[in-house]
Amino acid sequence: MATNIVFHEGSVDIAGRAELLKQKGVTIWLTGLSASGKSTIACALEQHLLHQHRFCYRLDGDNVRFGLNKDLGFDERSRNENIRRIGEVAKLFADACCVAVTAFISPYRADRALARALHAEAGLGFVEVFVDAPLEVVEQRDPKGLYKKARAGEIREFTGISAPYEAPVEPEIHIRTDQSDVVESVRVITEYLTQRGFI
Repeated sequence: MATNIVFHEGSVDIAGRAELLKQKGVTIWLTGLSASGKSTIACALEQHLLHQHRFCYRLDGDNVRFGLNKDLGFDERSRNENIRRIGEVAKLFADACCVAVTAFISPYRADRALARALHAEAGLGFVEVFVDAPLEVVEQRDPKGLYKKARAGEIREFTGISAPYEAPVEPEIHIRTDQSDVVESVRVITEYLTQRGFI
C-alpha cells in the first residue's frame, strides 16, 4: 500500500462534468469465452456510440496486454491482477463521464464483482454483459486457433478447456451470439444505456 499520498479533488465534480458532456459515466463489461464475440461487439458498439457523438473508449483484452498489462501471464493470479487493473482503469474512464467498453474473458465471478464494487463505491454505472455462445460454437469459430492449441495441450490453463469460466448469474444484459448478430447486440446495449439515462 502506498503511503504519504493525498487524493486531489478536481475543479469540476462528476455532476458538472456529466452536465457539460450530456452523458453519464458507465462501464460496459463484456464477459464471455474466447471467440464468443466480445471484441467484435465492443468494436461495433464503440463505433456506433462515437457516430452518435458520445464520449466512448474501448478497452480490449489483447490490446491492454501490449502495454499496461504486458508484465502479466495467464496463470490464475496474473488473470486476477489483469482484471483488477482493468476495473480500476475502467472506473477512471467512467469517472470522466466516458462510456468505457471493456472486452475481457474475465472468467471469475469474484473478479467481476470487485470491478462492479469499485464502480458502486464511486457512484458510477456498471453494466455486465454476458456474451454467451456454447463451447462447441466458439471452438468452431476459433479465429486465433487457441482452442485447437488448448486441446493439443500446447496452452495450459485455457478458459473453457483446462481452466474454468464462471458464467454471470444475473448480468444486466445476456446476449446469445449463436442466435443474434452484431447489429442486434449493439442495439440491445444502446437501448439499455438510453433507457437508464447514461446516454
